[in-house]
Amino acid sequence: MKVSIVMGSISDKEIANKVINILKKFGVDYETRVISAHRTPYLAAEFAENADSKGIEVIIAIAGKAAHLAGIIAGITPLPVIGIPAKSSTMDGLDSLLSVVQMPKGVPVATVAIDGGENAGLLAVQILSVKYPELREKFKEYKKEMVEGVIKMDKELNDELNK
Repeated sequence: MKVSIVMGSISDKEIANKVINILKKFGVDYETRVISAHRTPYLAAEFAENADSKGIEVIIAIAGKAAHLAGIIAGITPLPVIGIPAKSSTMDGLDSLLSVVQMPKGVPVATVAIDGGENAGLLAVQILSVKYPELREKFKEYKKEMVEGVIKMDKELNDELNK
């Protein structure tokens, strides 16, 4: 199982690191690339055309501003593509969000929140869990850990307020 994390720019590395942390937690192999939809369009097309044959099963594309990377890749590859709109300097990421989420019919891109690296990683795990039952079990455990974390926070808060 392999996820490719493609950044439109090295400035997206912080978001990619959030994805990587999730994938490592679940034991999912990954690769990282920097490919610009606008500055290296032929490289983006070549990547999208060959990803499936290279064993990649899910692609996560991070881009800001015009943010066409996920759409370019999704237009070429048969693989599931998850888009992460990156917060940009111009419109706080709203421009990126609209560029990633407003895809034409027939070219789906699953889109997470602006700078939503963690959720993109988790969505990739969920997609892969359809094929890999061990990931499904790990994800169920992850959900239990989240529940336990919230219960712990609730108890700590109440203990603190009721002293």
